[in-house]
Amino acid sequence: MLRQMRLSPFRRGRDSARSADAVGTARLDRRTKRLTGRLKQGDVAIIDHIDVDRVAADALVATSPAAVVNAAPSISGRYPNLGPEVIVNAGIPLLDNVGQEVFDKVKEGKNVRLDGDTLYVGDEPVAKGVRHTAETLAEAMIEARNGLSTQLEAFAANTMEYMKRERELLLDGVGVPNVKTNFEGEHVLVVVRGYDYRADLDVLTPYIREYHPILIGVDGGADALIEAGYTPDMIIGDMDSVSDDVLRCGAEVVVHAYPDGRAPGLERTEALGVDALTFPAAATSEDIAMLLADEKGATLIVAVGTHATLVEFLDKGRAGMASTFLTRLRLGGKLIDAKGVSRLYRQRVSPLSMVFLIGAALCALAAAVAVSTVGRSYLQVFGDWFDDLLFQIQRLFS
Repeated sequence: MLRQMRLSPFRRGRDSARSADAVGTARLDRRTKRLTGRLKQGDVAIIDHIDVDRVAADALVATSPAAVVNAAPSISGRYPNLGPEVIVNAGIPLLDNVGQEVFDKVKEGKNVRLDGDTLYVGDEPVAKGVRHTAETLAEAMIEARNGLSTQLEAFAANTMEYMKRERELLLDGVGVPNVKTNFEGEHVLVVVRGYDYRADLDVLTPYIREYHPILIGVDGGADALIEAGYTPDMIIGDMDSVSDDVLRCGAEVVVHAYPDGRAPGLERTEALGVDALTFPAAATSEDIAMLLADEKGATLIVAVGTHATLVEFLDKGRAGMASTFLTRLRLGGKLIDAKGVSRLYRQRVSPLSMVFLIGAALCALAAAVAVSTVGRSYLQVFGDWFDDLLFQIQRLFS
């Protein structure tokens, strides 16, 4: 009896772990981008990210966490953000709006357990929130769409403010650095590690092979180019998500700086011994990459992983919407989304055409050999050689 009493707590702990929705090692960071860099499969990601966007959600899902716990509301209702649906549709439990106290009660590396709407450390409940399902997210998205008009008004005001601050850059290209890369008359491929970037790069393989565009990686987009088998010609960004090895690949580096000239990313490039220019602007890194290419004479700019629709603009957040919108107005028809290129562009010589061409060449060669005296002589010699070979093979088996 005493032995059974001693074992019962252990068994109870094992039974609760088995019935839990998710068990794993806690990994905490208030910046989702920074957390995904060290998140491993089976970990429990604890974040502080209001209105989780699709890019952040894709990065989380790619690491295959056991669960995602958000101290803030993953969908606040301000606009229909896409991230929560991505997480839930991937089969990853999402515990939402648990409060900032979770960062004090849970320590990095501790084993935690998610059971229903409660997060435990051992048998102690440390956080409780909203456990999202596909149904709850669908209802929240309907409510968020009703608030779109308010967000559009804020977007219009933000756009006017951005135009006042950056009109010289947008209209005259003032502030664009003098780079070594020659863009004049060239196609440019700007890669952001954003929406469906892997699929877009795969689709563009024939285009890249034939036109050899200048390859610009925006922060982690440079890593995406390396992963796809390409070497970037230029890396642009604040240098917070590009790897050290890629920064040393030999590409020209342009560090995105604040309008007042401060460039935190410059310290990192200097520490790595990489020469870099700075580009002060209030725009986003992907936008200044496009503006630079346009100002330096590129004839076509193809964008991979960037934002193209109204929902994607809103999903990006109000702070970056204005520059993205105005940059696209500035570039006009020179800018093409990667998906558009895949629909418009086809290889000039298709594989089927190559097969027919080779077949026709072989037929012409056979006809030339058959009608010429020398060709008939070679055919006679080849026929005698083949007959002799068959005779030798038959002798081996007789």
